[in-house]
Amino acid sequence: MSLKDEFATRNFSIYGQWLGILSMILCFALGIANLFNLFGHFLLIIFSILALISCFIILFVEVPLLLRICPTSASFDAAIRRVSTNYMRAAAYGVMAAVQWISIAVAVSSLIAAAVVLTFTALCYALAGVKGQAFVGSKTLGGAGVAQMIV
Repeated sequence: MSLKDEFATRNFSIYGQWLGILSMILCFALGIANLFNLFGHFLLIIFSILALISCFIILFVEVPLLLRICPTSASFDAAIRRVSTNYMRAAAYGVMAAVQWISIAVAVSSLIAAAVVLTFTALCYALAGVKGQAFVGSKTLGGAGVAQMIV
């Protein structure tokens, strides 16, 4: 199944997974950019660090192949595997989005872009759950049997 075919399924979990990848990229780039903001508020640095932590959590949630090839602890693997249903993913992205929305109270920064995309990702996963669509992992990102082929 090609990427075009995956998007044609109209499964919101596929949309959420790709928005999650976009969220990861934004959290990484904006976290680094705001981390070195010399004239910003001190608490903004904490929110930048939280964006970077979110980036790495999203990386392991959305690319399940990494749990097999990266040396991680059993407790970390178990925690990431708990975020497997659409509702759990929506909740996780909702919490990460809320943290970035709270950063606006400290200082308005570019982290608002990460908050917006994280919110859209949470909404896509919530819609997939409400519509009763099963979670379908993108084959491009290591889902749907790719991780089993390596073992």
